[in-house]
Amino acid sequence: MAKVIKGGTVVTASDIYQANVLIEGEKVISIGENIDSGDAEIIDAKGCYVFPGGVDPHTHLDMPFGGTTTADDFETGTRAAAFGGTTTVVDFCLTRKGEPLKSAIQTWHKKADGKALIDYGFHLMISEINDNVLGELSQVVAEEGITSLKLFMAYKNVFQVDDGTLFQTLTKAKELGALVQVHAENGDVIDYLTKKALAEENTDPIYHALTRPPEAEEEATGRAIAMAALADAPLYVVHVSCAAAANKIKEARDAGYKAWGETCPQYLVLDITALEKPDFEGAKYVWSPPLREKWNQEELWAALRNGSLQTVGSDQCSFNFAGQKELGRNDFTKIPNGGPLIEDRFSILYSEGVHKGRIGLNTFVNVVSTNAAKLFGLFPKKGTIAVGSDADIVIFDPKAERTLSAFTHHMNVDYNPFEGMKVVGEPVTVLSRGEVIVRDKQFLGKKGRGEYLRRATFQQY
Repeated sequence: MAKVIKGGTVVTASDIYQANVLIEGEKVISIGENIDSGDAEIIDAKGCYVFPGGVDPHTHLDMPFGGTTTADDFETGTRAAAFGGTTTVVDFCLTRKGEPLKSAIQTWHKKADGKALIDYGFHLMISEINDNVLGELSQVVAEEGITSLKLFMAYKNVFQVDDGTLFQTLTKAKELGALVQVHAENGDVIDYLTKKALAEENTDPIYHALTRPPEAEEEATGRAIAMAALADAPLYVVHVSCAAAANKIKEARDAGYKAWGETCPQYLVLDITALEKPDFEGAKYVWSPPLREKWNQEELWAALRNGSLQTVGSDQCSFNFAGQKELGRNDFTKIPNGGPLIEDRFSILYSEGVHKGRIGLNTFVNVVSTNAAKLFGLFPKKGTIAVGSDADIVIFDPKAERTLSAFTHHMNVDYNPFEGMKVVGEPVTVLSRGEVIVRDKQFLGKKGRGEYLRRATFQQY
């Protein structure tokens, strides 16, 4: 049956207007004031914004890390995403040295197939470069539609690659039409500082932040940009946490380099003092890069506002406090890095951004949906409300007020890093490819209905 979303204010990255939206099957087929709805199902959006579904370009679902596995898998994680207004995620597929890339991709397909409730794609981690990897990459891009490659400049002796691997990957990615992403922290410096802290018996969670200073992120960001410029290849810097790294990206873009950057809601509203909470509570806030001094927040908001940062990903990587974060009680290096962040991305960006006047509605849509869809080969199928686009739509009540809490969230984890934060604005009804999966804050979706997305090659916008 056709559906008509009536009475709402449609907001895209470029426009704000009153209109009804007609949906047939999985697609938007008409937008206008006087749509003949016939016997279509009416979805009342009076008093609400009608946003494109969120595109979260940075998630880690069912991911092994630090001797454990994330608490949210593709079922629980995508359910929470849907409640939060996100209808597409791009997850990170981890590889192992010496193993074919395809085996890692098959592992990730098995994790998601039959579980995901919303549509999803994969980024592919590159851990080494050799003839086998170079030979496989063209097949990965062409057949799997995986058109983004992730490299870590940190986590020495675990994920970290050397500069030669990064540069060769950038060169190959340019040839294939793929976008290279970097986790930009200087892993060698962090390794030294970490060993020094432990030798001095400094083991509390705060030392996670103190051994990963902003200078290490700034340096690695600049180094990655320089190598991308040398390769004439596009570069996307994930989870930018501090003003210094954001400024490196702005300078690169001002100079005409092909550089883009992402930040995350946690860096916009939380600060380093969270890691000092007593009774090991600071472990809840251990992720990488770490939280920074509070003054960085307004600089990151400004970077979103002026376009020098383009996206906001969640970096969802949830671990329970009990039994998982507690693994590092006597050694901060053993605290699993990551937090439960996928559900609250949309609301925090609206409440702290739009409602408080830091960013406008169009910028909000750009950073939570449209820019990620463009950068990662999903636009205009995803990331907008337009005739022919997938009917991924969020009906959002801008006046609703609620308090974020582990008691009410839908993530499969025992704490919420934003516990007690009051937000204004809430997704109330969510459609994924024309199917109502959340109606009036009640879940209607089905396990496994999410589809794998083969993405187009990188196109600079």
